Amino acid sequence: MYRSITALIAIALLSVSSLSLAADKKPDAAGATAEPAKTTEKGAVKKKAGAAAKSKPTAQAKLVDINSASKAELMKLPGVSDAEADKIIAGRPYLTKTRLVTKNILSMDVYQGLKKLIIARQK
Repeated sequence: MYRSITALIAIALLSVSSLSLAADKKPDAAGATAEPAKTTEKGAVKKKAGAAAKSKPTAQAKLVDINSASKAELMKLPGVSDAEADKIIAGRPYLTKTRLVTKNILSMDVYQGLKKLIIARQK
């Protein structure tokens, strides 16, 4: 009796561990290979140069802060006119960038076009 229970537990543990190993080796949908991540001497994970370039778009490096941007910077954003830039400045500070829509500063269509280009940093 106890041997059969012990055997069942051992089989369950082996199957769970093999599933977790298979999940670690499974490539993601972006076309990554099943190679293990390389580590440096200090234990930090080293990424491939190609994978890092794909995962981090360049637009994130130049996000426009709607709480501190000048009128000229705001007008460079797609769909933001002179009047809308003035409305953005007048409505500061914003807790989140979605407040541009909830406070009726920008339409949802304009916001959808620039939401990946802006941020609302807090002081």
